[in-house]
Amino acid sequence: MQIERPNFNYIAGVDEVGRGPLVGDVVTAAVILDPTKPIEGLTDSKKLSEKKRNVLAEEIKEKALCYCIARASVEEIDELNILHATMLAMKRAVEGLSIAAEFVFVDGNRLPEISTPAQAVVKGDSLVPEISAASILAKVTRDNEMIELDAKFPQFGFAGHKGYPTKAHFEALALHGITPYHRKSFKPVQRILAEQS
Repeated sequence: MQIERPNFNYIAGVDEVGRGPLVGDVVTAAVILDPTKPIEGLTDSKKLSEKKRNVLAEEIKEKALCYCIARASVEEIDELNILHATMLAMKRAVEGLSIAAEFVFVDGNRLPEISTPAQAVVKGDSLVPEISAASILAKVTRDNEMIELDAKFPQFGFAGHKGYPTKAHFEALALHGITPYHRKSFKPVQRILAEQS
């Protein structure tokens, strides 16, 4: 599928990582690439090995005209719900760019409330290089934060499952209860809280 690109110099791509996990912030990134410095191998971050993602993330930071990594906190997720928190984090990423975007491609089927003209692109992380770059930056950032959290709470295995609702994560929750970083509005976490109260 070919995406029609508007004739602007500063086109940003935006993506999020971390809507599904039970723990941690939802992380977004916005990227404006430099057409004179192409980056080989940009695609959906989930299709890349961890090693390849880390290499590409460094290259994106080096070559992009600008990028911004933003987030919505666990508290904001619990207060607003995950969808609204994600839209807020995307808005923050776009507004945090050091060069104002003239047009924004957003991964998915919804747009955050931004004043810049924008288009939502389903599977955009495979179709629009700017979104691919944003998805890589967001994923590497969030994965690294989960590895840091793993050092604080080694019994949870965050470095492995990255906070997603896996069997190992559920077993750790049943055994150890929740951490301050868990999303209390998510049903599996609510269940654990109810069982342990």
